[in-house]
Amino acid sequence: MLATFALAPFNHLLRSESWASKRLRPYAGKTVRFYILPFLDINLTVHASGELLAAMSCATIDTTITLDLGLLPCLLAHDEEAYRKISISGDSAFAEELLRISKNLHWDMEQDLSGIIGDILAHRVVKASEDLKQWHNKTIRNLSETLVEYWMEEQPLLAKSIHVHEFISEVGALRRDVEQLEKRIEKIIR
Repeated sequence: MLATFALAPFNHLLRSESWASKRLRPYAGKTVRFYILPFLDINLTVHASGELLAAMSCATIDTTITLDLGLLPCLLAHDEEAYRKISISGDSAFAEELLRISKNLHWDMEQDLSGIIGDILAHRVVKASEDLKQWHNKTIRNLSETLVEYWMEEQPLLAKSIHVHEFISEVGALRRDVEQLEKRIEKIIR
C-alpha cells in the first residue's frame, strides 16, 4: 500500500517527462529495492511502459538502493552531495540510471495546478511559494549573520579571522624560536 502511495506522484512525473520513461523501458521487468533507513523498504518493478509498479512478493531484486531518511529532503532539492551518500548494491547500471533520472526529474507544479485552479491562480501560487522560499532563505542568512556578529562583537564567543591568522603566525614564530633554542641547547651540551 505504501509503495502504491509513493508511486503515484513518481509515475505522474515519469508520464509528464517522456524522456525519463523512455530511459527506463530497457530495464522493463527489473526490480529495485529502495531501503530507506531505518524503517522504509519498498520493492518496485519497471513496467514495459517505463513506469514503476509495486513488485510482486516473489520478484528477484536486481539492485538495492539504500539511503538514510534524512537524505530525502536533500535529494528532493537535487543536492549532489546527498546523491554521493547513497549506497548501491547489485546491478549498478540499473541503479545509476534510476538515480540519473531522479536527478533530472523536475515537477512543473504550475502546469499541474493550472488544470485544477486555472492558469492565473496557478501562476500566482507558484510565484508566492518561490517568494516565500526566497524570504525564508534570506531570513535564515540574516539571522546567522546577526548571530555571528553578536558572538564576535558583543559576546566574544567566536574569533575574528584576523585574530585567528595572527594567532597562527604567532604559533609558527614560537615553533621556529623553540627549534632554534633546542639547537642552541644541543650545542651547549656538546
